[in-house]
Amino acid sequence: MNTTPRGFNRFMLGLLGLFMLALGAGLVLLAVVPAAGRWWQSWAEPQVRSLGGFAARTHIATSAGSWVWLVVAAVFVAVVIVSVSWIANQGKGRANVLFVAPGSAEDDGASGKVVLGTAVAEQTLKAALLERTDLLGVSVSTYDFRGQASLRVRVLPRQGVAPQDVATDIRSLVDALDTLLGVEVPVLLSIGSGARTRFTRAERVR
Repeated sequence: MNTTPRGFNRFMLGLLGLFMLALGAGLVLLAVVPAAGRWWQSWAEPQVRSLGGFAARTHIATSAGSWVWLVVAAVFVAVVIVSVSWIANQGKGRANVLFVAPGSAEDDGASGKVVLGTAVAEQTLKAALLERTDLLGVSVSTYDFRGQASLRVRVLPRQGVAPQDVATDIRSLVDALDTLLGVEVPVLLSIGSGARTRFTRAERVR
């Protein structure tokens, strides 16, 4: 429900994984196969000499350094800026306002509005779910979905608990919440499972 670029993230992680895999395989090959080590030494030595000559030809007149290092520094700065921008774009889409209702006009003619924060719905629903002994974990958050605040409920039932029963009970709680708030809030329910459910004793299920 948030605006995290999951497809791009998976692509970049896959690309990075392939690069690290190729790099690791190459290092192992150089360390294990003598012929590969000799080939690397014969290829790398002239490359190092070429880079040294290029650095000598690119000295800045006012200093003993090379302008190539300025280009490298600029590239690293650009990488840092892109990385910070990428990190800042993760997990966006959270909403702080559940809904805004227009208020009634006062005696002086001024009109106001009633703003209901998302914490009201989140804490109310989460408190009701935490009372259940058949749930190991509960998470309730609010996101802006197509211009409307929507709740995302994530629960982790204990092993042996029927997901359909959990979904039915949560739907009843959501209906009661809608009645309490006087507005129908869209809800996305996610029922998970994991190692935590497998290592929990079954007799503790409600």
